[in-house]
Amino acid sequence: MADTVLALDIGGTKMLAALVRGNKVVETHKMPTPCGSDPEQWMTALFDAISGWKGRYDTAGIAVSGIIDDGCWSPLNRKTLDIPDRFPLVATVKRLADTEAVLAANDAQAAAWGEFSCGAGQREDLVFLTISTGIGGGIVVNGRLLGGLAGHFGLLCSLDENAGVLEDHVSGNWIAAQAVPHQAGATAREVFEAAAADHAWALDIIKASVSQTALLCRNIQLMLDPARIVIGGGIGLAPGYLESVRQALGSLPPRLTPQLHAAALGENAGVVGIADLAKTSELTWRENTT
Repeated sequence: MADTVLALDIGGTKMLAALVRGNKVVETHKMPTPCGSDPEQWMTALFDAISGWKGRYDTAGIAVSGIIDDGCWSPLNRKTLDIPDRFPLVATVKRLADTEAVLAANDAQAAAWGEFSCGAGQREDLVFLTISTGIGGGIVVNGRLLGGLAGHFGLLCSLDENAGVLEDHVSGNWIAAQAVPHQAGATAREVFEAAAADHAWALDIIKASVSQTALLCRNIQLMLDPARIVIGGGIGLAPGYLESVRQALGSLPPRLTPQLHAAALGENAGVVGIADLAKTSELTWRENTT
């Protein structure tokens, strides 16, 4: 039991629970993230579903979309996940998991640590981007995971104050919204399927998303000069997306060209990362999660 961590990853689309031993995910349970309800109800439903895991862990880690301050969870973009400000996340998980050993962090930062320590980062300086329902990110420099707001690239703004934030022009939510005039009710996955079938409208939507992602990667390289930019998420890992981003960067001089890598841990990056952070005393970011 001491070597097994209960790891939870709560995003705008799904909730993933896992038992993690070392860097191995030994068991998982996945369910959709409900819309328009109390996060405590979500957590209670998730813990009811994994009630059979009680006694198999004594430490819990939870990675969430948004920001953690003093153990409380707040949204940063309500279009991605709309929750009340300062929801008492750590206290709620302590009660539901029946353990005092609970750590919470941003989901993309946890995934960045997972990819750095066990995945495509190969323990080199990296920036991790997850392009999914929204856009999240994490930064690891000199073996340290930066916390707080570091890596929230999806919230970058342009000079046009009316344009909104970056993830509102790139993410899965945006892709699905752009498809409405062409295929009402289409999901981002279905837009990719239409693009694979050479539908011009779908190709244009994916190209616009790719262009924004390529520009973001170029700017990250100039700002942070990481050895690797690791890209994950349902959009980032969709067939052909990463290669299209590489092609969009093809005109850059070699020294300015980001080294892009597909996330190796897939949807498990967040649970692997938060489990590793939860079980080690050498926490490398600044957030107070007690």
